[in-house]
Amino acid sequence: MTTIGILETGVPPDDLAARFGRYDAMMRRMLGDGFACRTYRVRDGELPAAPDAHPAYVITGSSAGAYEDLPWIAPLEDFIRAIHGRARMVGVCFGHQVMAQALGGRVERSDKGWGLGLHRYAVDRAEPWMDGAAGVAVAASHQDQVVEAPPGATVLLSSGFTPNAALLYAGGEAVSFQFHPEFERGMAQALVDLRRPQLDEAEADRMRASLDAPSDAARVGGWIRRFIARP
Repeated sequence: MTTIGILETGVPPDDLAARFGRYDAMMRRMLGDGFACRTYRVRDGELPAAPDAHPAYVITGSSAGAYEDLPWIAPLEDFIRAIHGRARMVGVCFGHQVMAQALGGRVERSDKGWGLGLHRYAVDRAEPWMDGAAGVAVAASHQDQVVEAPPGATVLLSSGFTPNAALLYAGGEAVSFQFHPEFERGMAQALVDLRRPQLDEAEADRMRASLDAPSDAARVGGWIRRFIARP
């Protein structure tokens, strides 16, 4: 059984971990049967002993900004560069941003504000481990964005709000997503409620109501499983 290294870079805010689990637990549920997982608490200085300790890694979300001067971010970026080309790598939200930054892209706090609720993304390029969908709708929760993709990276998914919504990196062994295929609907709703004081009331209502529509989170979870498990 393939063992995945989960690089957990944050914890859910407030009481959401008690309600929905930690980010590593969400990733384990998304990956499902067929994978064993080991979690590394990156914010506590924990990283695998060697880049090839696992054949694949998943990097979780975080409340941190990839550009912040936090003591654990530079070692994580070094590890990402060491992994690249030696193991498969998947990044989600902060994981997407820190991968892009470590590999030569640029991340900023977006002047577009909070991206919350169900967001719709066009498929700009379909890979064999994807399934032919023309677009997907998945919950998002972010202020930061990848504003410049790394050299050699290809945009797989995009929207007007998030032009670099999913990236396939040079060599084809690393992929990252700005949105959250690991979130269940209740978690995404709770995050809108948490950010409501920072939002226009009508906009917050619209974001929350958007989550009543069908989500393609399970579909994207399947993409990730096939990306990791492919020969």
